[in-house]
Amino acid sequence: MKTELFIGGNWVSASDGETFPVEDPATEQTIAHVASASVDDVTKAVDVAHEQGIEWARRKPRERAEVLRCAWEMLSSRREKIAELIVRENGKALNDAYGETDYAIEFFRWYSEEAVRNYGEILDSPLGNNRIVVVNQPIGVSVLVTPWNYPAAMATRKIAPALAAGCPVILKPASDTPLTALFVAEILTEAGVPSGVMNVVPSRRSSEVVSALLHNPLVRKLSFTGSTEVGRALLREASDCIVDCSMELGGNAPFLVFDDADIDAAVSGAMIAKMRNGGEACTAANRFYAHENIYEEFTEKFSAAMAAMKVGPGLESGVELGPMVNAWAIKDIDRLVEDAKSKGSDVITGGAPLDRTGHFYPPTVLAGVPNEADILTEEVFGPVAPVVAFSDEDEVINAANNTEYGLVSYLYTGNLERGMAISERLDAGMIGLNRGLVSDPAAPFGGTKQSGLGREGSHEGMMEYMEKKYIAVEW
Repeated sequence: MKTELFIGGNWVSASDGETFPVEDPATEQTIAHVASASVDDVTKAVDVAHEQGIEWARRKPRERAEVLRCAWEMLSSRREKIAELIVRENGKALNDAYGETDYAIEFFRWYSEEAVRNYGEILDSPLGNNRIVVVNQPIGVSVLVTPWNYPAAMATRKIAPALAAGCPVILKPASDTPLTALFVAEILTEAGVPSGVMNVVPSRRSSEVVSALLHNPLVRKLSFTGSTEVGRALLREASDCIVDCSMELGGNAPFLVFDDADIDAAVSGAMIAKMRNGGEACTAANRFYAHENIYEEFTEKFSAAMAAMKVGPGLESGVELGPMVNAWAIKDIDRLVEDAKSKGSDVITGGAPLDRTGHFYPPTVLAGVPNEADILTEEVFGPVAPVVAFSDEDEVINAANNTEYGLVSYLYTGNLERGMAISERLDAGMIGLNRGLVSDPAAPFGGTKQSGLGREGSHEGMMEYMEKKYIAVEW
């Protein structure tokens, strides 16, 4: 297991020798000490990336595509090890970790196919005296900052399109979960990614090193996934040097169940939308609205499904919900639940941290949640589902849209025409219509309002790492 910085194709200690511990959330025991990059380390990474990226950008698209295809094959062959490593440092249940691994790996297959599809334009000038030629060129050194909740997928969703576009990358993974990113770097090197084209710099000095990266004149791109609060701060930092930014930020996803919905299907979808990754996902359903005619049936069946989940260490057989990532996560979840309880919410199942070693919080359903409860306005990054009754379609759409976030919305209805009409009225970048899952490497992932800027996945994901160049020419 690699625990050093990966710069210029070499595994190196931090320049000042600093390290930080990585904890297993299920046992609260340290499983590794990882090198903590300094400003000097990341500056070196930028210099190397810039130098080696020039040749990578000149590579034929098909050559880059073949490297990505090889990466997909090699990552696929290490599927079990990647999933187990995710469980050890993140805590999620093994089945969840396999789901993440498969999703993460698929980005390399998708972008191995997209790498050869760098479409430009040729058109006549309106005056007819020249042609307008538009080409897309690699933007350059790209800094990728990823969160702890999907340590493999959030990295590969950025690395693969950047490499496909011809850009060198510097990945700064979350300090809670750096081991998976380092292992992915090891595999990509074996797959043929040239030295210096991919660099990984874990660090506990996140603010310091990311600020240094954003103020380095050789850095041309920032792709960040994380909280809206941190995203705002990074946008301010990036403005000093006008660094191009892609931002995938927070969410407050509503889940609407109408009275004509298949309730059993809605419950199944709710379990996926809420409990995938233990609720620690920006796409997780955060607020559940059920029509008053089916409110009791939906709440009863949903609560039964939540209560039946097996909680425990992620690698144990049959476990469906592992621990939260750390003690701070438990405190944030419990704060929102206690606030909802104090304002009159009923706890149907769960409702308090488990008294055991590890950072465990049980599947929780709250009923009768009032509008003034913080849990309806803040993102609860955990296995807690507040359920609210509604009677009017316009009323619930307004409630769903009444948030600064706009990442994803879910709805269940038996009428497709109605479902499509409501989907167009929901202010979110992604809609799950009779589905509890929207993530797909072939689809444009991203949100509206303060949920972010730009898109990841699909063809648009590669274009995020391209600059348009216009050439005026006569022939």
